[in-house]
Amino acid sequence: MSRDGVLDPRPLVRVTVDPGLVPPVGEWPYSVPAVSALARDGLELETLTVLVGQNGSGKSTIIEAVAMAFGLNAEGGSTGARNSTWASESPLHDALRLVRGGGAPRWGYFVRAETMHGLFTYLQSTGPGQDFHARSHGEAFWDLLDSRFTGGGLFVLDEPEAGLSFDAQLRLVALLLDLADRRSTQVLMATHSPILASVPGAAVYELSEDGMHRRRWEDLAMVDHYRRYLAAPERYLRHLLE
Repeated sequence: MSRDGVLDPRPLVRVTVDPGLVPPVGEWPYSVPAVSALARDGLELETLTVLVGQNGSGKSTIIEAVAMAFGLNAEGGSTGARNSTWASESPLHDALRLVRGGGAPRWGYFVRAETMHGLFTYLQSTGPGQDFHARSHGEAFWDLLDSRFTGGGLFVLDEPEAGLSFDAQLRLVALLLDLADRRSTQVLMATHSPILASVPGAAVYELSEDGMHRRRWEDLAMVDHYRRYLAAPERYLRHLLE
């Protein structure tokens, strides 16, 4: 695909769902409003695309399906990873149709918080020399990024803030900006962190019972909740303690 006759450098331009593969109404995961919205409207990905929303809003389901449709391993890793401990992924990836950028790389890497331990074990078994388990979660995470997040491709992150301190999250924002500056490099991320969602230039989508809508960072419900809590935590804690 090209823009004004110039090859589009984005590894992934647009995601749609094959209507012929959408099951009857009410069947999971299409019963999730954000997944239903994806099936109806599709999703165009920018250089940096961020999904936010409550637990169960469909962030990880969509992130996982896009990663798998692109050819990445469901439990994390690159297009060549074969690690599998428990098949829990949804069937959504089978129905996705991807529009790729012309001439863009087909390589990528998928990092997801819930399967990080298994990915570390797999990487150590296939590539001796890196002892991820001897490090803290956050340190091992950075070892992984420093060694794998190089060159161009599609980098998919599912809740990468797990195990990261405030300073480490700021460092990740800097890395995301560095990735965005590389030609033929693209990031798709799901997060609960208002810090990571604030990365400049990102297209931020809020997933909720209303579906999936593009929002400004300052208008996100998540940002409003954090602001209110930090300004007066006793207002929230009082309700919990009563």
